[in-house]
Amino acid sequence: MRKPLGTDGLLLKSGDVIMQCKYIILVGDGMADDPLEELDGKTPLEAARTPNIDRLLPQGRLGMVRTIPEGMEPGSDIANMSLLGYDPLQYHTGRAPLEAASMGIQLRNTEVAFRCNLVTLQEDEQGVTRMLDYSADHITTPEAHELIDALQRTACSGPLNLYPGVSYRHLLVWDGGREELQTTPPHDISGRPVQAYQRGYHQEPLLLQFIETARDVLKDHPVNRKRLAAGKHPANAVWLWGQGRAPSMPSLKERFGVTGAMVSAVDLLKGIGVYAGLEPIDVPGATGYLDTNYQGKVSAALKALHKGDLVYVHIEAPDEAGHEGNLAKKIEAIEAFDAQVVGPIVAGAVQFARVRLLIETDHPTPIHKRTHVSDPVPFLLVENLNTSTKKEDSSNTFCEKLARGAGWHFQSGVELFDYFLRGCQ
Repeated sequence: MRKPLGTDGLLLKSGDVIMQCKYIILVGDGMADDPLEELDGKTPLEAARTPNIDRLLPQGRLGMVRTIPEGMEPGSDIANMSLLGYDPLQYHTGRAPLEAASMGIQLRNTEVAFRCNLVTLQEDEQGVTRMLDYSADHITTPEAHELIDALQRTACSGPLNLYPGVSYRHLLVWDGGREELQTTPPHDISGRPVQAYQRGYHQEPLLLQFIETARDVLKDHPVNRKRLAAGKHPANAVWLWGQGRAPSMPSLKERFGVTGAMVSAVDLLKGIGVYAGLEPIDVPGATGYLDTNYQGKVSAALKALHKGDLVYVHIEAPDEAGHEGNLAKKIEAIEAFDAQVVGPIVAGAVQFARVRLLIETDHPTPIHKRTHVSDPVPFLLVENLNTSTKKEDSSNTFCEKLARGAGWHFQSGVELFDYFLRGCQ
């Protein structure tokens, strides 16, 4: 019988020690999708070539998990907290505070952190300003740092401070600010007029002044002139969202005696790892896109397992392709996840006596919607990756349809994580 939720919201009792084997969690962000006419009714996950995952199907067990609690926004912050065993209803205070932790920023009680995207806005012939590109054409990190430095020097004043991140993802910290503002992720409004989504900033003159000054600074910056000359979208505006104060979360070691590492290109996931007590590993060349350093991530993950009990490997590229509405890139990203992450991880895990493996996605990012939705997502759990049982090739493909048909459902990522850890007890 499964242990019920306790008063602290944890399925496992604090102090439970689970260290009998190694735990590997591989997350393809946003891989799940809807059936598409252009794929003859298949989803991108179903159409993609995933031989390494498929080869594990006879050895593992498929199921579906709901990662987004009812009433909460289907963000990667909420979904990945859930998959790592933290109830977002209890622990989530905002996306930006998690990213702050990854960047080594210790927020004071008086400070509110905002995610600060470098974006591309475009005015159409009718004078309506639209969100052309939420990532400024996936601006490179060196280019972005040059722009953020310019904004810190010219657009920030008094209680506002900017901190550079990776590519288009950065952080604004407002000392003495308030988090009760209505903000919207820029990837949720691709192609839409932005005016209606900026009204929250008008309640705070300081933020509005920062946004307006930033547009003036970015408009003619040499970085953007070079990007325009190269046929790329300029990072001509900033977009604030995901704000909140620092959360209070017990570590996995405090809860269960489990140590480990977080391998991801993005500050959000590394920040979740920091609060969970996992070592955030910086992998050179990790970009959060199709050009990320897959080999470096795999190497870091396997190395981390020699030191700790658990490693959480997060791949962002499928989600980015979903936000772009680019079907070809999404399939490419899924296939890269299988070939360059799952395959090498499984091959490298033979050095450990007993390994539990969980392959999953955090939320769907449907191509036609270009944003996250809260539908349940598929997972594959392998009880013991190095079992002596003969591994037979599977004629099935890891996908949403097959996982739904398996009849194994978890109502939260917390419950799935609980089951995953308990398997070696």
